[in-house]
Amino acid sequence: MNSQTIIFSLVATVVGCLIGYLIRKNIAERKIGSAEELSKKLLEDAQRDAETSKKEVLLEAKEEVHKLRNEFERESRERRNELQRIERRLIQKEEALDKKSEGLEQKEERLSKKLKDLDDKQQEINQLYELEIKKLEELSGLTSEEARLLLLNDIEKDIRYESAMMIKDIESKAKEEAEKRAREIITYSIQKCAADHVAETTVTVVSLPNDEMKGRIIGREGRNIRTLETMTGIDLIIDDTPEAVILSGFDPIRREVARIALEKLIVDGRIHPARIEEMVEKAKREVDTIIKEEGEQATFEVGIHGLHPELVKLLGRLKYRTSYGQNVLKHSIEVSHLAGIMAAELGTDVKLAKRSGLLHDIGKAVDHEVEGTHVEIGMELLRKYKESKDVIHSMSTHHGDYEPQSIEAILVTAADAISAARPGARRETLESYIKRLEKLEEIANDFEGVEKSFAIQAGREIRILVKPESYNDEDIILLARDITKRIESDLEYPGQIKVNVIRETRAIEYAK
Repeated sequence: MNSQTIIFSLVATVVGCLIGYLIRKNIAERKIGSAEELSKKLLEDAQRDAETSKKEVLLEAKEEVHKLRNEFERESRERRNELQRIERRLIQKEEALDKKSEGLEQKEERLSKKLKDLDDKQQEINQLYELEIKKLEELSGLTSEEARLLLLNDIEKDIRYESAMMIKDIESKAKEEAEKRAREIITYSIQKCAADHVAETTVTVVSLPNDEMKGRIIGREGRNIRTLETMTGIDLIIDDTPEAVILSGFDPIRREVARIALEKLIVDGRIHPARIEEMVEKAKREVDTIIKEEGEQATFEVGIHGLHPELVKLLGRLKYRTSYGQNVLKHSIEVSHLAGIMAAELGTDVKLAKRSGLLHDIGKAVDHEVEGTHVEIGMELLRKYKESKDVIHSMSTHHGDYEPQSIEAILVTAADAISAARPGARRETLESYIKRLEKLEEIANDFEGVEKSFAIQAGREIRILVKPESYNDEDIILLARDITKRIESDLEYPGQIKVNVIRETRAIEYAK
């Protein structure tokens, strides 16, 4: 019984295992079938999506190609039309040129014929002229040469008088065209200056850390350099000079603003239009501060107080102004000191002399922006900022434009001449300076009838005294003209030289 039970149990176990295996196999087969169906469905969906995307991309590509083809055809039509218009214009110009050439040929033929006729008439006139000369010689009993000399002697005085009057009239008209004449004088003065002086006063060199910085300064399509030039009004010259950029311009203050702004940009490293505008504004504020401080320092140095704040700023601007290599602010301070010392020695108004000396060249601070001489500009500025009449008069006479009416005015003129003429003040040695003055007087003394000549105003003026019996009032106009031409051809000098010819007759008696 136990054996049967065991066998039955084994059989039941085997049968159960077979039944379990068959059930699990059936379940697995159903799961595999459903997974295959799902994967097929997913593949079919993916294929449909891919086909749809492919069609959309192809459609977009076709539309883009069609758009590009239309644009190309439109541009081609426009270019063909433009070429046709140019071709028509060229044909019209060619036809016009052909007509003009035909007209010129006809005119040339007519002119040739007229020239031939004129030659024939000229020969006839020459023959008649010779006959008339012979008849005149027979009637007058004089040869043609004798008659010519007699006629020239008779009309010489009239011609000299008329030529003197003509020169005087021309000079009066030239005074009416003062602006044009002033520009010519300035241009001529610049040409007379040494080349290194021009570079010194119109060019500033900014060092760069490397040559790659040049490309960054220029910027994409030149936008950086255009912005910097527009904001500052200064030309940037970027050439083969290694690690350097040249700033060129006649306004020294703008050039200083451009230099400071460019150096700030180089240090900062961020160079673009917006940053350039920001740095230029900062540089302008910095230069304004420097100008104000320099003006205040100048007034403090010479002991002048109570100046209008705008005049102080204008004094500071002179720091960036030069005259023949001499710094105008330093020159003004020196003139103020010299005038004050001489006024103290003579017992006159020291403060007035120093104040006038400090302000005597104030017009040079804005003479690049305002028309007129720096003396006239300075007088207007001093009137505008309520300076006294004594100060205005004292500074107005330092170039001889006005006659001095006070001792202080004479002292300012003398101090200006001393400061400008002393050796080393301007770019000129003592030896060359003395030679130039001697040559100037020598040229004047070479003319017949000149009694004495004096080079004054540091060589900016020569006064010539002539013998009154050798010249009349009309002749001295011609003499001044001849001396001027001789100076221009034989002498090299900065600026301009005033030729002042004086004819004077004195009658002296003594009462006993």
